Amino acid sequence: MNERILIIEDELPLAQAIAYALKQEGFQTRIVHDGQEGLRLALTEKPDLVILDLMLPKLDGWEVCRTLRAKSKVPILILTARSEEHDKVLGLELGADDYVVKPFSMRELIARIRAILRRAKMVAVSEESEVLKSGNLTIYVAEHRVELEGKELPLAPREFALLKVLVLNKGRVLSREQLLEIAWGQKEFIDQHTVDVHIHWLREKIEPDPKNPKRILTVRGIGYRFVE
Repeated sequence: MNERILIIEDELPLAQAIAYALKQEGFQTRIVHDGQEGLRLALTEKPDLVILDLMLPKLDGWEVCRTLRAKSKVPILILTARSEEHDKVLGLELGADDYVVKPFSMRELIARIRAILRRAKMVAVSEESEVLKSGNLTIYVAEHRVELEGKELPLAPREFALLKVLVLNKGRVLSREQLLEIAWGQKEFIDQHTVDVHIHWLREKIEPDPKNPKRILTVRGIGYRFVE
């Protein structure tokens, strides 16, 4: 594993507890106690993930998140006592990948960190793969364009993201939760039924017989699987 995690948190006992738990799971950690230094280290040392408190000295977490997201793709997990829904929405709109409210369980925090890192790796793989092919289906990743038998398919942005994830993981069963997490970027405010609706729309566009799909298969009780 050995992913590097930067913890920007001014409560020293909490920061040390998080660092200890993460080290037990195989992560490398570094703690910094103010937003200004945290932002500097996040940009210069390029960690694999940043855990960010909002109420920080010198530079608050909102500004750290805003500036960091404008200059870097590093995953950001906001960790804060601010539990109001508008704060969560603002954090996600500023570019945070997840928002965890104090108090929290360490097991949940570690699970969320792993989920964010999995998603980040998936995005990195998809960005490296400029063209994806599956039979008569071709996905031009950088151009956000899909062709079926040489003819361009009109796909909405979420349909494109969902199809890309399915093709990248062809043969593998993906749950609705995983699809929301990867294709939508977060799942906290989205009903999982949304995935079913988008799958239906995709089938209408890429399946010869959408009522008897041969490419996007339903795995009952779990999710979906893409096959050649």
